[in-house]
Amino acid sequence: MSTNAPRPPQRAPRKAAARQGRSRAREFALQALYQHLVGGNDAAAIDAFTRDLTGFHKADAAHYDALLHGCIANAAALDALITPLLDRKLAEISPIERATMWIGVYEFQHCPDVPWRVVLNECIELAKEFGGTDGHKYVNAVLNSLAPQLRAAEVAADKA
Repeated sequence: MSTNAPRPPQRAPRKAAARQGRSRAREFALQALYQHLVGGNDAAAIDAFTRDLTGFHKADAAHYDALLHGCIANAAALDALITPLLDRKLAEISPIERATMWIGVYEFQHCPDVPWRVVLNECIELAKEFGGTDGHKYVNAVLNSLAPQLRAAEVAADKA
């Protein structure tokens, strides 16, 4: 990766005990997807770079792989689900919020072992930690609107 490539957003570290492997995987996937969206960098180069970051060894590498490669491979389909729920053009959405929504939609579709509320809460936390001031509210609104469509039975059971 070139030295001129955009750097992933940085944040203050949370307590190690509060961070689970999948949560860490989502954080690293978000940083990698940010590099993809902003720099247009190749998934393989981003992956190699990200795996060398401090703390990656504590992440769930399989979940990270699924998120990074799955989101990039399915970007058009993810955007197609997200776009109708936006109040502005997709290009006007911050790369952090867009990547966070990609992670949420991807997990709704491909990770049935992760409860929909966990997906929603994890994505809200990512947007709070890495995104703009109220970006988490936007992520929440979009993902909360998609959950009944993508996880119909689970959402209905929760609301019953």
